[in-house]
Amino acid sequence: MFSDDDARSNDERPLAIVVGAGIGGLAAAIALTRAGWRVRVLERASSPRELGFALNLAANAMVALEALGVAESVIAGGHRTQIAEIRRGDGTTLKRVNLPAAIDGAVALVATRPVLHGALLTAASNLAPGSLQLATAVSGFEAAGSRVAIRIDDGRTIEGDLLLGADGVASVIRRQLHPGEPPARPSGHYAIRGVASGVTGRMGELSAATYLGDGIEASIARAGADAVYWYMSVLDRDVDAALAPLDLARQFLPRLDATFGTIVRATTADDVRVDSLLDRDPLPAWGTGRVTLLGDAAHPMLPHTGQGAAQAIEDAVALGLALQATSDPAAALRRYERVRIARTKKLVVRGRRAAWITTTHSRGLQALRTMLIRMVPARVMARMFMLAERTDPHEALRRR
Repeated sequence: MFSDDDARSNDERPLAIVVGAGIGGLAAAIALTRAGWRVRVLERASSPRELGFALNLAANAMVALEALGVAESVIAGGHRTQIAEIRRGDGTTLKRVNLPAAIDGAVALVATRPVLHGALLTAASNLAPGSLQLATAVSGFEAAGSRVAIRIDDGRTIEGDLLLGADGVASVIRRQLHPGEPPARPSGHYAIRGVASGVTGRMGELSAATYLGDGIEASIARAGADAVYWYMSVLDRDVDAALAPLDLARQFLPRLDATFGTIVRATTADDVRVDSLLDRDPLPAWGTGRVTLLGDAAHPMLPHTGQGAAQAIEDAVALGLALQATSDPAAALRRYERVRIARTKKLVVRGRRAAWITTTHSRGLQALRTMLIRMVPARVMARMFMLAERTDPHEALRRR
């Protein structure tokens, strides 16, 4: 069943096949190349560019991007988060947080997806010619001994020494690895997201503001020189799914203050999207043999953590550490999984808890969250927001 589609010619380095050219897949390609592997990235889409919207990149994400050599270009295109507020839906301030320029040497910022994805694409362009294959849909794989054969929809097979499924929440690779797993289930929440231009002045001196209203959590954040990212988390029962995304967003504006409303109204219809958020229970193991998962394919988490992209990038760094100078790739992948499962499982659970308390009609929960916000010191909130850590989450992978 194995083809010679990827004859090694004169390059005897092992070959890793990465399925998916999103943020996690490209980050993994960079990390694996640095670890001494050849890499081939297979992407279903005909274009590698990601469109619109933005990402919170807390300090841990920036540490990981620094390890990949792309932090500087992301910082140049994003906005460093400095002053943030937590507000009631009507705009009343509950807490003001002044974030330090850096915590433990790491900054926090918000950047649009094209800025981050573009930086990773630029770095990945240094890979060997032909390493990124677009319009290449993967249908499955077969593993035998030290080799893995990836099946392509057009009938071809591509052979490698390792397979990494970075193909998102609907991962083909995960489905084959875990055929008995139930499908993702509705979380009970919708996310409405957009990016507006020409309204940074409405932010004043703020970098970001989060609103907690009745049945809604919403945020606005500078994401560059002329970009403001906005986000709403709302309950399924409050959503009319038949509405166009921008019309749906406008239906919730009476629950929020004038500043938020102005920013949403300045957004074009092409720059808004609506997603029914799905949830999965964490897996006890991601892969087997020389096959594993990364990012949303491994550990989809609700956006309430602000850590989806960050954890995919951390996965990539950890994968590179595990596979550097190893004589047993399968054992290295299990080490990678043990370290990353322990970390990401906590964040999956944290996201569920955050969604439960931030997006609710319960007056009791609303009172509880207000009390907690007022009790927690601003300096503690700053460290929590930046996810700055005094310990290396991948220390175990650095030890040999």
